[in-house]
Amino acid sequence: MKKPKMILFDFGHTLCYEKGFDGVRGTQAIMRHAVKNKRNLDAAEISAFADTLFEGIAANARSLDLEVHHLINAKFMYEYLQIEFNLPPAQIERIFWDNASPGTAMPHVDKALAYLKHHDIRSGVISNISFSGDTLTDRINRLLPDNNFEFIIASSEYLFRKPNKMIFELALRKAELSADDVWYCGNEIILDVAASAYAGIYPVWYFNETECRYKGKHQDIRSACDYLHIRDWLELIDVLEGLPA
Repeated sequence: MKKPKMILFDFGHTLCYEKGFDGVRGTQAIMRHAVKNKRNLDAAEISAFADTLFEGIAANARSLDLEVHHLINAKFMYEYLQIEFNLPPAQIERIFWDNASPGTAMPHVDKALAYLKHHDIRSGVISNISFSGDTLTDRINRLLPDNNFEFIIASSEYLFRKPNKMIFELALRKAELSADDVWYCGNEIILDVAASAYAGIYPVWYFNETECRYKGKHQDIRSACDYLHIRDWLELIDVLEGLPA
């Protein structure tokens, strides 16, 4: 094993923690900015419609490793429901996410990122997420203000989502590095570990015991590929310290 030139990270439950998702609470927050609600729908009714609409589209798209963009989905939904806001769509998106699922940085990830920065190991992000890239970047920069990420790839902006090999290849081309110079850290065995290995990138499986609404689906499956298993970001620092330059 050699020291990587760059380490890429997943977002959810890898860099940052989101305990749960309350679509009604998020909808209540954005409806304070509604200037038109022709059908007089309440937050619970809007949220239920949103869940049905998104899950119906997402189930088909994700079976093909494709992503649904939240802003496109929301544009149709609010026009269909005849709801208008006094703020631009991107701001409505951020208000919704911040209230539906507030986030915080995972324990010690700031120390790991500081170590990479200090030792000139480049870093970036590849995330499966329907929220826009700008909204994701805003959250990461607020929760991890000292990050040194060269790019943040949100699957919503790039059509493909993990485990599709092309989204990893996109990151390699943006970094102008070969796969064997890069590590990828994530919490999902299939979407992160097996998928990055298939792209030739060395996987790091970060498994944290913190409660997560979407963790556990694949955690009983062990990938056949070689990977590093850590439970704390301080372990990553220890591993890197023991590798030759």
